[in-house]
Amino acid sequence: MLRNYYPLVACIVAIIIAQGAKPFIMLIKTGEFRFSYLIASGGYPSSHSAAVVALCLSIGLKEGFDSSIFAVSFVIMVIVMFDATNVRYYSGRNISLVQQLIEDLKYIIEMEDPIYDEKFKEVLGHTKLELVAGILVGIVVSLVLYFIWR
Repeated sequence: MLRNYYPLVACIVAIIIAQGAKPFIMLIKTGEFRFSYLIASGGYPSSHSAAVVALCLSIGLKEGFDSSIFAVSFVIMVIVMFDATNVRYYSGRNISLVQQLIEDLKYIIEMEDPIYDEKFKEVLGHTKLELVAGILVGIVVSLVLYFIWR
């Protein structure tokens, strides 16, 4: 019965592995371990790409790569990964720019409205390297679970 849920389980496991790796990767990178990275968006590896790749590949392996459901999952996979590396990534970059502009303007004009003190999350999307790492996590998880349940 659990075999019927293979695509869903692969997707969830890929998310858990990708998100679970983030605090440890940041520990290696910065020397600082923070549990908040477990639920953070953005960062290495991309849990978005890990999830959709695991889902899409597992559907292809289970239902066939010529099935309609694989086609649907493939389109969703492409949309999610495009969004994560383009729309969300550049939104985060725009936030960084706007916050820097506000800081610079504070030296020129008086800005008393508390909205100018609000800090927004800058890391929203993923770099290409973070995306590729997530893709690899998704592929490995999907294949390992496939061969375990086969």
